[in-house]
Amino acid sequence: MRGVTGDHYFTAEPDAATAGAERTVEFAAGGHEFRLRAAGGVFSAYRLDPGTGVLLRKADLPGPTATGTLLDLGCGYGPIASVLATVAPRATVYAVDVNARARALAAANTGPLGVRVCTPDEVDEAVRFDEIWSNPPIRIGKTELHALLARWLPRLAPDGVAWLVAGRHLGGDSLQRWLVDQGWQVDRHASQKGFRVFRVARPS
Repeated sequence: MRGVTGDHYFTAEPDAATAGAERTVEFAAGGHEFRLRAAGGVFSAYRLDPGTGVLLRKADLPGPTATGTLLDLGCGYGPIASVLATVAPRATVYAVDVNARARALAAANTGPLGVRVCTPDEVDEAVRFDEIWSNPPIRIGKTELHALLARWLPRLAPDGVAWLVAGRHLGGDSLQRWLVDQGWQVDRHASQKGFRVFRVARPS
């Protein structure tokens, strides 16, 4: 989803030549071990993205009694969705991506967990999310990034929370300022390895 190659998050049908052989990405999060299928043409296909790793370590993951509806925005092959569905099995988890190959991999990785993998337009407009999780695509440019967040953040439930991660050197601080200017309450929840983890909510 974020700029390893040009053929990823905003490419609905990646070039077949970029696919290559499938590979396995292994990581730990929330007290669990994960082994997920990945392939070329999706974001961070060779390892768990460092920003995603920071997000999963530093943000407040839901617990086993959590319910409600959770969104992995820009799911790629599904690492965040896999973690959310594992640590909060009673919740409904959506995984959204425009990239067809990413959705196919995410569906394979999260199918046993009951995650709803879909395109953005397949999510019913009436659905509201208790939590939105995302390593948003900073590299696509501010206009497109802002449009993406302006589409999905208003779909938070009244008491909902969004957890976002952004690299400081990629404009994480300016993203925080923009979110505040849009009327969101933004707390810098954590910083690690050059990444900012933001907790975003409606004003109190």
